[in-house]
Amino acid sequence: MSGREHPAEDRDARAAFPVLRWLALGWLLVYVPTYAWAYGWANFLFLCNAGVMLTAVSLFYGDRLLLSSQAIAAPVIALAWMLDAGWKVVTDDFLFGGAAYMWNPYNPLFARGLSLYHLAWPVVLYYALRKLGYDRRGWPLQAAIAAVFMALAYAYTSPAANINFAFVAPIFDRPLGPPLLHLLLSWLALAGVGYGVTDLLCRRLFPVQVAGNPPLA
Repeated sequence: MSGREHPAEDRDARAAFPVLRWLALGWLLVYVPTYAWAYGWANFLFLCNAGVMLTAVSLFYGDRLLLSSQAIAAPVIALAWMLDAGWKVVTDDFLFGGAAYMWNPYNPLFARGLSLYHLAWPVVLYYALRKLGYDRRGWPLQAAIAAVFMALAYAYTSPAANINFAFVAPIFDRPLGPPLLHLLLSWLALAGVGYGVTDLLCRRLFPVQVAGNPPLA
């Protein structure tokens, strides 16, 4: 990112969201302490929770690259969450358990309600990138972010939590091999296949930019 090299362009990018940037900041001020109290700090290692925080920060600063990286992640994560929650509603069972906490009565209702951000997150990113354009460096950046957060989940959290499916694959309900091989294959599937599809989608939906935050029309 080149914010210090192009201060005028950065000011223009921030001006793209005169109201939304403050709503994003307000969201963070409510979301972070609520989730930390309800679920603990390790919960922020989930790619969805890290992603929605990065999205809020990037909206506040008008950062097109960071917004683009989260536009790569959000459709994959939100679709998986909605499929799991919808499966529960229709069949009274979970597809892979990623949304199981929503039905846990021991989790505070307000915190569970905040998890509905999974529905709004891709929509907000769509709006943002329609205004700023898509930075194609978002794919490698998000692949790197995913690698870091999956590695941290593997190194510092319990296998029972299975954060970012670092220990057990969804659907199959088993590891994809020895621990490090499972981690690598899971990352390749997410960053290569899942993010590859959303990168193609973003290139079709939004004007593609290469670097910097160009002035708004």
